[in-house]
Amino acid sequence: MPSLTPLHETYCKWDRSPPSQADVLEGLAQLVSTRLSQVVQDLIQSMQREVLLSIFGVSKQKVIKIQKIAFIDRAYQLGYGVLQQYGVQLLAPGLRRMIELFPDLHERPLTPKLHFLVGVLNGILGDYLLEQHNPLGLATVLYDHYGEIQQGDLAGRVVIFVHGLCMNHCDWSTQQFAGIGEKLLAQRDNNTMLYLNYNTGRRISANGHSLTNVLQDLVKRNPRITSIDLIGHSMGGLVLRSALFYGKQNIHTWVYMVENLVCLGSPHQGAVLERFGFKLQERFRHFPITKLISQLVNIRSNGILDLRYGSVRDDDWEHNDLRIGQPDDHRKPAPLPAHIHTFFVAGTIESENKDHRPLKIIGDYLVSVKSALGEHPNPRFQLNVPQSHKAVFYGLNHFEIQYHASVAEQIAKWFYPHHDEIAQEKIHKYLIKLESMQGIVET
Repeated sequence: MPSLTPLHETYCKWDRSPPSQADVLEGLAQLVSTRLSQVVQDLIQSMQREVLLSIFGVSKQKVIKIQKIAFIDRAYQLGYGVLQQYGVQLLAPGLRRMIELFPDLHERPLTPKLHFLVGVLNGILGDYLLEQHNPLGLATVLYDHYGEIQQGDLAGRVVIFVHGLCMNHCDWSTQQFAGIGEKLLAQRDNNTMLYLNYNTGRRISANGHSLTNVLQDLVKRNPRITSIDLIGHSMGGLVLRSALFYGKQNIHTWVYMVENLVCLGSPHQGAVLERFGFKLQERFRHFPITKLISQLVNIRSNGILDLRYGSVRDDDWEHNDLRIGQPDDHRKPAPLPAHIHTFFVAGTIESENKDHRPLKIIGDYLVSVKSALGEHPNPRFQLNVPQSHKAVFYGLNHFEIQYHASVAEQIAKWFYPHHDEIAQEKIHKYLIKLESMQGIVET
């Protein structure tokens, strides 16, 4: 990986707080001025090599000779130098000049659009951002229902929402749908919604360790919290499972306060598209041109790689350094805590009562129905959630299940199973009272 220059090191305030608008500008300045790595240079040269081999039919030996010609090699270096100079001399100084002109940017929190940008960058490059101490690298932070960093005392029931890959804590509602949090807030008093924001490019198990520490600190600071509910979308469900696994290992008290766990479209048995892309990469990597695809596909974060089979433990990956290798499932079992009521939600783009096997495999575009429901032919990986705790929503894609009104209604029924019965009883009593009043009036 490229190393930081002294200029970069003087800025980085690595205190793991959420980035400000100034941090975003400085982080982008670091990215555009980072020296091109050897990997990128090799990729550019390999593109030329594959074009000569496949399109012009040049032999391998001749391609090597061509690329070693002095003026061609100088052209490569000139091209790299221009890109480097453009980033260092133009873009980076311009971004840093804005920070100097507007010092209040250091105090300004991110807007929703900047949260979107930073979330995407973390999903794709998050592990690299951390390694380089780039201020764009996100910390693991809890926000309240109104988008502010969680502060103050908490009491009663707390619901923790954990988003998926390349997303952020603002993504739990839309203009059309108020979201799950709003639905649950309407169910009872002393109900607090908290939303996690984190770096989705890190290993899922690394985020699991961070989350269990954050939640342990939360309950220590707020002894009046009575119970915890967990809701995770996509990768977020795997992060929650990892946090529960390591929280239980570390005997953290918050784990035993958890009543419910809901996973929305989480790839418990892996993500179809990540695994499919991996297999294509393996199958075609020996052919000209398609080797380029193999290299490009391999440029993705460790968090994305963990989605291949739904890895939630450190030992799923720490002894396997290969990013490209045999597509085997080397996971270790991570059973769900027995005391927690666990619920799985799957989405599928197919219509109800129609049997489309290819669509069932694709599921919600990214995760198959079976994977989202924790079903696996190997008993070691079966998550054994009761059928009554599973729900499949037809006509919803991977992102719609995160906030759709039907999903919110189902979660409310799971969390508050007697709420509808109480409401019906109140309506029944009201109707009886109304009939009796009408009888009195008629008399």
